[in-house]
Amino acid sequence: MRHNAIVDNILLRPMSFLYGMVVGLRNRLFEWKILKEHTFDVPVVVVGNLAIGGTGKTPHTEYVVSMLKREYRIAVLSRGYKRHTKGFIMADRRSTPNDIGDEPYQIYQKFGAEVRVAVCESRVEGIKQLLELDESINLIVLDDAFQHRYVKPSASIVLTEWNWPVYNDELLPLGRLREPMSGLMRADIVVITKCPSQIRPMDVRLFYEHLNLYPYQKLYFSHYRYGSLVCVFPDEVRYMPDLNWLNPDDSILLVAGIANPRPLQRYLRSFKVNVKLVKFPDHHDFGRHDFESIQKAYAKLPGKNKYIITTEKDSVRIANNPYFPHALKQSTFYVPIEVEFLPPAMPQGSMPFADELRRIIKQP
Repeated sequence: MRHNAIVDNILLRPMSFLYGMVVGLRNRLFEWKILKEHTFDVPVVVVGNLAIGGTGKTPHTEYVVSMLKREYRIAVLSRGYKRHTKGFIMADRRSTPNDIGDEPYQIYQKFGAEVRVAVCESRVEGIKQLLELDESINLIVLDDAFQHRYVKPSASIVLTEWNWPVYNDELLPLGRLREPMSGLMRADIVVITKCPSQIRPMDVRLFYEHLNLYPYQKLYFSHYRYGSLVCVFPDEVRYMPDLNWLNPDDSILLVAGIANPRPLQRYLRSFKVNVKLVKFPDHHDFGRHDFESIQKAYAKLPGKNKYIITTEKDSVRIANNPYFPHALKQSTFYVPIEVEFLPPAMPQGSMPFADELRRIIKQP
């Protein structure tokens, strides 16, 4: 293992260096005004990260929308990663994950008509079309657009994981970083995500020291709160199980196509049941053979009571897939998650996250 790490370092570090040079030049072109940042008459909030995948952008985007939707007419704009379409598309009741991507579809399903949801490769063009189609929109939230610098945000929120912070990572392809840690300097708010529910003051201090943010930048800590099970196929379920009812003889097949399913796996194992993980790549497009593998793994599980549990993001792809085995539908559920900020981690005198974001948005 050590030998492989040394070989990877020798082979990939020069590529990471070249990648960093290109990213650095691109950022300089924006700073020198050679590449143009567009501004709009409505505030724009960007939720993003420096690493590829797994930091919790969609749950935190949903949190921002939830806390501001009573004050603003919000539109969420995403590029619609891995969708099967091109150009600008506004989500409606006929939309599918293939049309707009799984994460925008999840957001649309959660908020419905309260919030406009659209996808477009060009965030500039997407914002223009949103504002033309709905003049009542007065706040735009861009999901995963921190590196898309053609739009100048009113507020930038950058996420990094508790267990894999940016200061312990490397640039692509040696590590997971899209740009160097210095990119954090463009952020208004940095959020450490997927924290344990109890964090020590010493750990908080270490993050402050390593990140070395400017005084005007604010650092927050968040974690996930898991909800009750939800049916993926509600028409097929005769009774709703509760995780607290499970016993050591029961089994769960965790099906996950996300970057990091370990926190959910740990949560399910806390109920003292047998948990088997079937992991797929992030944003996986499930096919017939995948479901055949899942059905075989489910059949091999021990115990009288067996369940398939997946993530909220995966559930939207599974529910809309015609190949999912009918026999498994009554046993298939997902665990919803909500973001919760940890007040004890805030420095003395800091505003709660929601109030700080409102303050930044309202700045002239």
